[in-house]
Amino acid sequence: MDRRPDARRCVRRSGVAIAALLLVAATAAAAPPAPADPTGCGTLVHGRLCLRGPVGADGTYTATYRRDGVRDEITVRLGYQRKNAKITAFPGWFGSRRTLRGAVGLSGRVQMLPDECIRGVMKHGKTVFVTKWSCG
Repeated sequence: MDRRPDARRCVRRSGVAIAALLLVAATAAAAPPAPADPTGCGTLVHGRLCLRGPVGADGTYTATYRRDGVRDEITVRLGYQRKNAKITAFPGWFGSRRTLRGAVGLSGRVQMLPDECIRGVMKHGKTVFVTKWSCG
């Protein structure tokens, strides 16, 4: 008695595996490349600063900072800065807070016009960090 599997069954399994592999490869090739930073975020030396909110509209905005691989906690001041075609405003601050397990976030209400851009701002000591501008 011959105990070898049916050759047609092996060919069929191989064909299904190859088709699945080609589908995965085609999907990966068609996907757009991921941006370096999510919109509203900026990578810093020891972490990431982000500002989230309804860009170009009034609403609640949240500035967050997450430290990467650093054990000591620090106190930072978090806020935002707005601009339009004519002027860049001074930063507005949500407040200051100490990181907890390397992360901190503060929120506040911001009034924005549709033609304005906004970015996150963080101050630690005498150094000010900013994200890229997000425009509505």
